Amino acid sequence: MYEKFARDYEKAITDNIYNGHLERPSLFAMLPELAGKSVLDLGCGPGLYAEYLINQGATVTAIDASREMVEIVKEKLGDNVRTYTQDLSRGLPAEKEATYDVIICPLTVHYIEDVGLLFGDVKRLLKQGGEFIFSTHHPMVDFEVSPSGNYFQKELITEEWDTVGHPVEVSFYRRSLTEWFESLAAADLCVTHLSEGKPSERMKSVCAESYKKLSTTPNFIFFKCEVR
Repeated sequence: MYEKFARDYEKAITDNIYNGHLERPSLFAMLPELAGKSVLDLGCGPGLYAEYLINQGATVTAIDASREMVEIVKEKLGDNVRTYTQDLSRGLPAEKEATYDVIICPLTVHYIEDVGLLFGDVKRLLKQGGEFIFSTHHPMVDFEVSPSGNYFQKELITEEWDTVGHPVEVSFYRRSLTEWFESLAAADLCVTHLSEGKPSERMKSVCAESYKKLSTTPNFIFFKCEVR
C-alpha cells in the first residue's frame, strides 16, 4: 500500500477519519514547541507531518522505507526538508549522535518485528532533554484479531484494508502493552506521557457515528518518551 499505492494513500489520509481526524491531531497535541528545533520524522509517509513541522518552524529530516513516499515528500517540500529512504528495522546508521530535539514516528513501529535496534538508535540520536513521540495500534484493538488468543504473544497479523478505496493486504505485528514498555525501557527511554487519542471536533460534522465510537472506544495509543 505504501509503495504501489503511495499517491492514492496520500489523497486518502489527508482528511479521513482515522488519520486526519484522530491520529494526527492526537499526536500534534503531544508535541512541544517546535520553533528552532531539529526534528526527525520516522515513517514520514507522504509528508503531512513534515509539512506541519516545517510550518511550526522546525528543521526537519524525513525518512521512510518507501521510495515512492520519499519522492512525494521531495516534490511537495523540496529543499525545505532533508529526506531519504531507509528501512527502519535496520536502524538509523546514517544519523549522528545527539542530533535531534524531537523524534516522531507516526503509525510505523507495528511494521517492525524487533524494535530494539530502532529504539536504541532513537536514544542515541536524541539531544539531552529531547523527546520521542510515536503512535501505534492500540493493543486491545489488535488483540481482537489475534490468531492465538494469547494477548502476551507477539504475532504477525495480515488483514485487508480499504484505506485507498479498494482492498489492499497489509501485515503488521501485534504486541502487548507490557512488551512496548519493556522495549522502551531496554533502550533507556522513559515514558513521560501516554495517550489513547481524542477525535477532533471537526469529526462530529464529518461523521457523527465515527465521532461517537472513537470518543468512547480506543483505536490508537500514543507514547511520549525521554532518555533516562
